[in-house]
Amino acid sequence: MDLEGVIHDNRIKRDSWKTVLTLAYQSLGVVYGDLSTSPLYVYKSTFAEDIQHSETNEEIYGVLSFVFWTLTLIPLVKYVFIVLRADDNGEGGTFALYSLLCRHARVSSLPNCQLADEELSEYKKDGSVSNDENVSRSSLKSTLEKCRVLQRVLLVLALIGTCMVIGDGVLTPAISVFSAVSGLELSMSKEQHQYVELPVVCAILVFLFALQHYGTHRVGFLFAPVVITWLLCISAIGLYNILYWNPHVFQALSPYYMYKFLKKTQKGGWMSLGGILLCITGSEAMFADLGHFSQLSIKIAFTFAVYPSLILAYMGQAAYLSKHHNNESDYRIGFYVSVPEKIRWPVMAIAILAAVVGSQAIITGTFSIIKQCSALGCFPKVKIVHTSSKIHGQIYIPEVNWTLMLLCLAVTVGFRNTKHMANAAGLAVITVMLVTTCLMSLVMVLCWHKNVFLAICFIFFFGSIEALYFSASLIKFLEGAWVPVALSFIFLAVMVRGIGLIHTELVSGIPAIFSHFVTNLPAFHQVVVFLCIKSVPVPHVRPEERFLVGRVGPKEYRLYRCIARYGYRDVHKDDVEFEKDLVCSIAEFIRSERPECNMGIEDLGEDQKMTVVGTLSSNFEGIKLCEDDAYSSDMIGTSETREIEIQSPKRTRKRVRFVVPESPQIDMEVQDELRELMEAREAGMAFIMGHSYVRAKRGSSWMKKVVIDYGYDFLRKNSRGPTYALSIPHASTLEVGMVYFV
Repeated sequence: MDLEGVIHDNRIKRDSWKTVLTLAYQSLGVVYGDLSTSPLYVYKSTFAEDIQHSETNEEIYGVLSFVFWTLTLIPLVKYVFIVLRADDNGEGGTFALYSLLCRHARVSSLPNCQLADEELSEYKKDGSVSNDENVSRSSLKSTLEKCRVLQRVLLVLALIGTCMVIGDGVLTPAISVFSAVSGLELSMSKEQHQYVELPVVCAILVFLFALQHYGTHRVGFLFAPVVITWLLCISAIGLYNILYWNPHVFQALSPYYMYKFLKKTQKGGWMSLGGILLCITGSEAMFADLGHFSQLSIKIAFTFAVYPSLILAYMGQAAYLSKHHNNESDYRIGFYVSVPEKIRWPVMAIAILAAVVGSQAIITGTFSIIKQCSALGCFPKVKIVHTSSKIHGQIYIPEVNWTLMLLCLAVTVGFRNTKHMANAAGLAVITVMLVTTCLMSLVMVLCWHKNVFLAICFIFFFGSIEALYFSASLIKFLEGAWVPVALSFIFLAVMVRGIGLIHTELVSGIPAIFSHFVTNLPAFHQVVVFLCIKSVPVPHVRPEERFLVGRVGPKEYRLYRCIARYGYRDVHKDDVEFEKDLVCSIAEFIRSERPECNMGIEDLGEDQKMTVVGTLSSNFEGIKLCEDDAYSSDMIGTSETREIEIQSPKRTRKRVRFVVPESPQIDMEVQDELRELMEAREAGMAFIMGHSYVRAKRGSSWMKKVVIDYGYDFLRKNSRGPTYALSIPHASTLEVGMVYFV
């Protein structure tokens, strides 16, 4: 038996490692496409204008030293060993850090937060904390919870990081494709190159964005092989250049060359850091795409494949440039000049494919981020198309896709060179990293219960490095760096406006429009359900915790309140399945209702009056819903196929039955209520959507009328769409309006 147990354990370990290695292989195509193409433009951007070469190679060695230590400290140490551990139930990204903070301290500025949400399985908090750490942690926590300004600053900080990532979705495709195509200048004159390069880049970008609606799953199998081929290519070229041109280039890995570089170049060297910064562009994807892979797979892929390949590539370029001082034009070209001439065209083809893969990853990542923002009420509601029936994370947002394409083409045509694009991309990249550093320091104290001193050391060390790069990027504001700032202000204005004006569904109480509806429509429905679909600050909500169900008013009124909760990465079901889940959850609530809920006790809170009920698929022990088209009577059955016949008129219609699990005998009052729910379901469901309109009252000034009647109405239509408005069946929808005069 012991031998069999050992064999079984070995098989499990072998299978788990096989899964990890498979995920590591797949992550190369999704996570590292952008980061792996950075050698195309780093040296060219760094030596664009700010610094010049010399015979001593100090500038080249200094740049290489900066590149090596930046790649080592930021992606490897900060992200791989620290930030990746701050996952939100397996999910990563800026909103993951923010949701973690919101769950460990009441700092959320998002609407519809309830105490009942804290009982969700994924709303977990870490364990105990020592007394010394508890004092500092409690002090920081109470300060954040009491100060509304700090809470707003925290949310805006998270949104700024998110906006910069969206802006990177505009800049990355432009600079990656432009740099990949730049090899054309080696085989044609300068005049020919100017006429050919820009149309080729624009054509590739249009083709890239036009492919988005097909979904990643159709061509995703090519992503990893393309990136692996590219990494092998740049590694081999780098190793060749090191051995052939300058085997001693490894000396530049000493940090002493960074000091010599800044001492000699001074202001020019400091400004050139904006180009060096591009060597880590795409590093944030390791954390943002954590939900699609595991921590270990991402760590293995970067540590053993991406990191050594990039180091060899940058060392090889430095080795070549250190022996070619006199050729000024070649010196400025960057990557392709260091590629042996015989393989230059195949390498350029691979580079273009790698740039397309990297751009694809950042575009789909932008779609995911906007979906999260929209789910949490921080972005106007947009149409989300799921491109794969098997992989729920693959989505396509038409409006965002074409907007990104137009902005990307505008940047490409407007700048026409990688210098200004690099300045813009650098500022976007470093801003996201600064935001991550700030949020991580709070996560260490509030979520990990680490000492405040450790958090201060973290933000001081990594924050100082990133602040240096940030200052070098910001100084080039007028030379292209204004683009991500402008884009971020636009997206931030949209998001912040959504927070201030978002019309969230009512999670407690009765809508004011209800009395207006009853007054104007005396013939009322048999069963009425006040439905609220809300997003909670967790990635996923388990099906068994999906619904909160309660009563409104006395039992005989047959009025129910139901809150359907979704995580910011959850996928909403289709109409038919959702209706079944909704009806089944109400039936299960009726069957298992707590006695105190029947008493109508008014001093209980709204959350205490509501019961957590799962979906139809997860409710193994609860009521089952059976539907078919038949000519028969209505029945309630038990799991032992005992049936309680309830008389109803005989007619051809949809037959609905509730299968009740083995339980004590249900009383007649519960049977009557279940029968009415069955009859209501058979008659069909009607979705009643309430709209509130605001108009300026008579006698108001013309300015007030313009602002309220037109300006506010425009914002309401574009920023207040309810979450269910895009998915409910229009044929069974009744819209009710109520006008407020102010």
